[in-house]
Amino acid sequence: MHELDTYQLAVIALGAISFGIYLLVKGGDWTIDNAVVIAEKFGLSKLFIAATIVAFGTSAPELFTSVNANLSGYPGISVGNVVGSNIANVLMVIGISAVIAPIVFRRAEVRVDALVMLGATAAMVAAIMYGLLPRWGGIVLVVAIVLYVVYQYKAAKLDVEEVEEHEADSSYPGVMMIVGIVTLVVGSELLVQGAVAGGMALGVPEAVIGMTVIAFGTSLPELTACVAAARKNHSDMIIGGIVGSNIFNILSVMAVSAVAKPLVIDSRFASFDMPIVVAVTLLFAAFLLFAGRIGRVAGALMAVGYLGFTFAQYQY
Repeated sequence: MHELDTYQLAVIALGAISFGIYLLVKGGDWTIDNAVVIAEKFGLSKLFIAATIVAFGTSAPELFTSVNANLSGYPGISVGNVVGSNIANVLMVIGISAVIAPIVFRRAEVRVDALVMLGATAAMVAAIMYGLLPRWGGIVLVVAIVLYVVYQYKAAKLDVEEVEEHEADSSYPGVMMIVGIVTLVVGSELLVQGAVAGGMALGVPEAVIGMTVIAFGTSLPELTACVAAARKNHSDMIIGGIVGSNIFNILSVMAVSAVAKPLVIDSRFASFDMPIVVAVTLLFAAFLLFAGRIGRVAGALMAVGYLGFTFAQYQY
């Protein structure tokens, strides 16, 4: 009877996780598309839209899920979501995109962004080693992301023509943007609670659930966008999207979670996950700073590496 109860709980949890991921993807789409329309109606530049609204929208699932998890008393899911998403963005999203079409870019155009990504990762490593990201630390990181967005705006480095692809399906973008945000909130709640219930049923730690199931689910918007860009040979959009997402995940998602409630970080992250995210980030930065190209073979190795990483999470 006990096994039947566990099985039923696992099935219900899987359903909640799946529906939560679906709502996060749809909510992110609605939020981005309609926010862009509103911004354009108010005469904001497309550059500013790309550097703020679109960047926020693609990482909105991570933000809502991490803040919700931390406030619900599951900081392991919150931290695991950020760390796992950054790993997934590089190994899974970049890997799959490179397999579809080699990613070619100009190193000079991404040099500063690569350095900012390394700096953000260093800040995350410091918090993991300390075992806590206090509220004041979160505020400092939020200020850092604001400065980064201002830099992007002044440097005028973003290819804003792609923003034209975002079109709202409604004559009431304000209403649809609110619907999108509400959908994100509901989706994040379903994903967090489903993941926690499933983890309890299967005896899986919340940190592992955050690093794998939730990180994968909240990285789906990036995966979908980058695969589409790969098919159109828009390498700059792929690189810009992933570098920006990894920076945003730390300086905004993790930071806002800590501002909402001091983020307690399990020692497990320092012993196992931190070296992996550092290695993956350094690998990605090496491509950005020195290679200027990520070919199909490298992409395939990255994708296989992500499968190995996911498998290792459940063996550790």
